[in-house]
Amino acid sequence: MSAHRGGVRLRRATVVDVRAVHAGLLELDVEIDGTRARALAYPDLVGPVDAGDTVVVNTTAVELELGTGGFHLVVAVEGASLDPSDTGRTMKLRYAPSQTAVKAVEETDRDVIEGSRGLAGTPVVCAPLHSMIAPAAAGAKAAGARTVVYVMTDGAALPGPFSRLVPLLRSAGLLDGWITCGQAFGGELEAVTVWTALIAAVDVLHADVVIVADGPGNLGTETTWGVSALTNGHALNAAAALGGRPVAALRVSFADARQRHRGVSHHSLTILEHVCAANANVAVPALEADQREAVWNALRSRRLEERHQLVEADGRPALAELERRGVAVRSMDRTPSDDPAFFLSAGAAGVLAARMASGSRSWKDGTDASGHAPE
Repeated sequence: MSAHRGGVRLRRATVVDVRAVHAGLLELDVEIDGTRARALAYPDLVGPVDAGDTVVVNTTAVELELGTGGFHLVVAVEGASLDPSDTGRTMKLRYAPSQTAVKAVEETDRDVIEGSRGLAGTPVVCAPLHSMIAPAAAGAKAAGARTVVYVMTDGAALPGPFSRLVPLLRSAGLLDGWITCGQAFGGELEAVTVWTALIAAVDVLHADVVIVADGPGNLGTETTWGVSALTNGHALNAAAALGGRPVAALRVSFADARQRHRGVSHHSLTILEHVCAANANVAVPALEADQREAVWNALRSRRLEERHQLVEADGRPALAELERRGVAVRSMDRTPSDDPAFFLSAGAAGVLAARMASGSRSWKDGTDASGHAPE
């Protein structure tokens, strides 16, 4: 008989303890075949979980020693029941064993979504990494944005509560709302597509700056096209299609040991050269000497100034805002002091977007940039 080649490994476990409770996420200690282990549970998927419950856990990634942080994932609680009166009619994780019903904005705010005239010039920052939303949001707030909303797409982690960064930014007042779209779930609002998520961000949550990025855990394969971050280019296209102003946040690093990510990452270059069909505003971070030259040379080598607006912006206000609000950030275990160019680049996108939003706000309010009504 041939060995089992299936991709999912399920085990029955007993919940020993609920270690921590986060918004939409539980950290558990479970016992499997006499061995104690850690597990994650999403109540939006499986309902309440308590000590003593018998649960079914997915042990696949841990057994394969993949990067899930050493956690098993709860698939179901034995004996749990569903209250159909408390669910929407939109399925996410469709046709997977853990598919779940949510109330999407297409249901709850249908008239607003259908009646929308688009984004009306709202700047939309599109970032290829989840960790970039912190400096982008801080930069936007530092430059005067009133309402910043995060749209989480489905290229990486699908459960919104898996992000520890979003609750941190919400509590610090750097994000004013967040929406999960596509197959991603668990946001304050749910949307079926990135297009309706963008509309909801502006017409339901009244954002004057929107930030779009995947959740944590992008997938890369060390190939040009086999990386989930490339879908960020689709978000730039969607923003333009809806009458918004796409702002590309560059992935820049001078601390990454991988050559393909030094200077301007090949992810950003591929997105802007081949994926983004719209004319985007590319936020180029103001850096010192050799680093500045390296970034500009990379962009010019792809002749990107012929397709997009390359705008240099200072990302330092973003880092100052993060520090002022007591928000410590990391990306790939590096801090702003370890890799300043990375965080300055994302911050520059937020600063640029907020400045653009100021002009849009004046136009929408019937005032000029100084706040006076035009004659």
